[in-house]
Amino acid sequence: MTRWLNSEQQRNWRAFIEGSIRFIDKLDQALQAAHGLSLAEYELLVRLSEADEGSMRMADLAASAYYSRSRLSHRIRGLENRGLIHRERNSGDKRGVIAQLTETGYETVRSAAPDNLRTVREHFIDVVDPEDLRAVGRALRAVTDRLD
Repeated sequence: MTRWLNSEQQRNWRAFIEGSIRFIDKLDQALQAAHGLSLAEYELLVRLSEADEGSMRMADLAASAYYSRSRLSHRIRGLENRGLIHRERNSGDKRGVIAQLTETGYETVRSAAPDNLRTVREHFIDVVDPEDLRAVGRALRAVTDRLD
């Protein structure tokens, strides 16, 4: 038997979908306009910038960013062609490849982060009541836990 959404659930579900899509698009457009980066590229650079020595095994980066390995390889190739990262074989694991943030990559993250933060604050953090923001965090962590 199908468990249909009631009108309040439907309204909230659609608000989530529309708000999420429009907000992600806004973040992507702002990063593209100011820094020539997609949101997906920016997120990969951020993950590398937060890793020890700015590097991660490609398999670990794929898992942390929820990418397939082939999709990640395509994104990383584009970042590598722009001099933002480089890849090298893992000396301890002949099959493993390490993605390493370059100095240009670090500078790109340092430059883009304040602009991205302004967009996040303007269109999300400062718009949502702090109590609602905590509820959103709890709700999406519950969704993530279920999906894991």
